[in-house]
Amino acid sequence: MGNAKMTEVADAMLSWYDENGRDLPWRIKGAPHHDPYHVWLSEIMLQQTTVVTVKPYFEKFIQLWPTVKDMACAPLDDILTQWAGLGYYARARNLHKCAEEVCRKWGGEFPATEEDLLSLPGIGPYTAAAIAAIAFDEAAVVIDGNIERIVTRLYRFDGTLPAARPDIKALAAQHTPNNRPGDYAQSLMDLGSRICKPKKPLCHECPIQVNCAAFEAGDMEQFPKKAPKKVKPTRRAPVFWIENERGEVLLRRREETGLLGGMMEFPSADWVEREDKADILSEVAEILAEDVGLVNELKSAKTVTPIKHTFTHFHLYLHPYIIRAETEFGGNWAVWARPEDFRDYALPTLMTKVAKKVAEGQEVLPL
Repeated sequence: MGNAKMTEVADAMLSWYDENGRDLPWRIKGAPHHDPYHVWLSEIMLQQTTVVTVKPYFEKFIQLWPTVKDMACAPLDDILTQWAGLGYYARARNLHKCAEEVCRKWGGEFPATEEDLLSLPGIGPYTAAAIAAIAFDEAAVVIDGNIERIVTRLYRFDGTLPAARPDIKALAAQHTPNNRPGDYAQSLMDLGSRICKPKKPLCHECPIQVNCAAFEAGDMEQFPKKAPKKVKPTRRAPVFWIENERGEVLLRRREETGLLGGMMEFPSADWVEREDKADILSEVAEILAEDVGLVNELKSAKTVTPIKHTFTHFHLYLHPYIIRAETEFGGNWAVWARPEDFRDYALPTLMTKVAKKVAEGQEVLPL
């Protein structure tokens, strides 16, 4: 693709964006600059999440914490509680760390260069480039899944993801204009979301259809090329809904590091690969006798249908056990909470699934 064609792509995308760009809570079309706090927050939220899902979360966060200084001063638990439901909770922990560092190291103002942005917690190459381009008008090369798809189709690029990402970024760099780089990046994001879709792309609506080699060949859906997906393992674990006589349920906080770090949960065993339900029952008996210390304090114990939840790298089945406890316990590591107050705690989606299943009471069986 010659230099003229490269310029043609950027010009066509900017013209299309001026007429068709989406109105979103975190951006104002035609504005010379965007609030870097808004750009940062929206880009972190949009990782692995859709615009429709993110909108109400973004608006809620901006209302609670109007500036990065407000967020830095907020307790981490408040951030985690409001984040519940968005998933990938390490993002929320890094959100708080990043806000603190922006205030401590940069006086409450986001740094303006891609290089400095990369030094902040939770900000990777894509997010740094997006903030630099959209908020500070730096001609940074913004490349995400949507933009990878557009570029590979434009060139019918045959390299396989993820190994080919550096080559795809190099191709994308050839089109990145010095004029309005932020609008250009957002135009590609919008095009990938609305027009250049993974399946059944709306090529007849695409402003750069005439430049697209894959459209000319008619094999758009074959790009980008991806390595075969690995089969996800399945893990299982018991989870305990321990309820006292006042109807309060025992919650505990997970370790700060690792999956769902810092979130609240119903006590459970380790999430590991197990052969069958017999392994679960054996572990339940051991936990009740040794770890939880409830063996002499049970009024009853029941189980309901297991909950399935899929993480990035594995499937998980949690087997809920409902336990009525006569004696309260837990110490500093746990709290007792009424189900109607669960919204005040940082419960991830997985644990809200457990609560819903227990409330439904499906397939109640003796332990």
